[in-house]
Amino acid sequence: MLVNARDMLIKARKEGYAVGQFNINNLEWTKAVLLTAQECNSPVILGVSEGAGKYMTGFKTVAAMVKAMVEELNITVPVALHLDHGTYEGAQKCIEAGFTSVMFDGSHYGIEENIAKTKEIVAMAHAKGISVEAEVGSIGGEEDGVTGKGEVADAQECAMIAGLGIDFLAAGIGNIHGKYPANWQGLDFEALEKIMNATDGMPLVLHGGTGIPAEMIQKSIALGVAKINVNTECQLSFAEATRKYIEAGKDQQGKGYDPRKLLAPGFEGIKATVKEKMELFGSVGKA
Repeated sequence: MLVNARDMLIKARKEGYAVGQFNINNLEWTKAVLLTAQECNSPVILGVSEGAGKYMTGFKTVAAMVKAMVEELNITVPVALHLDHGTYEGAQKCIEAGFTSVMFDGSHYGIEENIAKTKEIVAMAHAKGISVEAEVGSIGGEEDGVTGKGEVADAQECAMIAGLGIDFLAAGIGNIHGKYPANWQGLDFEALEKIMNATDGMPLVLHGGTGIPAEMIQKSIALGVAKINVNTECQLSFAEATRKYIEAGKDQQGKGYDPRKLLAPGFEGIKATVKEKMELFGSVGKA
């Protein structure tokens, strides 16, 4: 069932697990995530970047597809459709298109402008029952055209943004999008603990969940993280499974490739990755 993300993340924070956000890019990715969530009896968040939304012909198309798939697949676990790293204009479009949750990423603005724009998005979203994520301290790396230098968030600025009525907060603590380099220094748990103490129990969000060691994931959850984003790992599993299928020379039969068969290995690869992450995050059986 389609819901906003607020209640599922409050529950996760209280019970000591995290809900996975898995970014979607097409029908197969969406179907794989939804079916895995249902099989695992886990709440789930479908993340959509602005680039992915454009690729799928627009946010209205994405919202209509997700709503129809939830109904046709008889998905009964809580599902939130969430804009990932949204601009001010993108968040407005998703609010109108039927998304149930939006992230307004104002981390590249000065704190005063971030506050002003966040307040406006909160008012627009909450008027329609839509949950809001905000960000302080940009996430390092590049994802779908959104680049961050990886600043560690200031706890007092986090408290200021948290006080605007948002539902959950992404705070940079040394995490990055994409693959982590060999010289990565790890997450800044001292900063995370300060942010947890400054935000009065608000569910926190860890972006860049691909490749973070399990022990760091568990420590993050213990320090208030209730939502963990995964994108690159799904991309890699999809690409690798599809590559092996093509190189094996299957599905040619003298007639060219059947796209349904061609995409099937990647579909299964995403399902396996999503299940593995749900188990790691502790969300299995929590719907």
